[in-house]
Amino acid sequence: MLKIIRQTLILTIISLLLVTCIYATPAIALTQIQLTNTSYKECPPELAKGSVTSGDITPANCFLITGTAINPTGKSVFDADVFGRIYDANNDTVMPNRTRIGNLEEIPPGESPFEFRISVPANQPTPLKLEKLKAAGFTRQVRR
Repeated sequence: MLKIIRQTLILTIISLLLVTCIYATPAIALTQIQLTNTSYKECPPELAKGSVTSGDITPANCFLITGTAINPTGKSVFDADVFGRIYDANNDTVMPNRTRIGNLEEIPPGESPFEFRISVPANQPTPLKLEKLKAAGFTRQVRR
């Protein structure tokens, strides 16, 4: 009798494990995206009008960061945060205490152009220097 209960328990556990493995939602992991050919340009007037820095009303200059995103997966990557450092002509950071500088909504597989907007305090001189830009996102949408 004890042997039958033990066998039944083992079979039940194995069945539950199999069902869990088959129907479990796969984990969502970050996908690293390489950003190349990065540069910047001034925003067109319709984007730049009324630009201020985050958290106050200090006048700001508007720039578009552009480049090529390289997605090594066979799937689109969504909600990719862009990280890096941006310095002004005096080597002062234009976004103190921030390494997340932007967001890319969707990056298709392979190479694709990207663009996102930043605001830089108007008193920081150009040219800007873009360093160590990279992105990380998910192979399926996680927020909506």
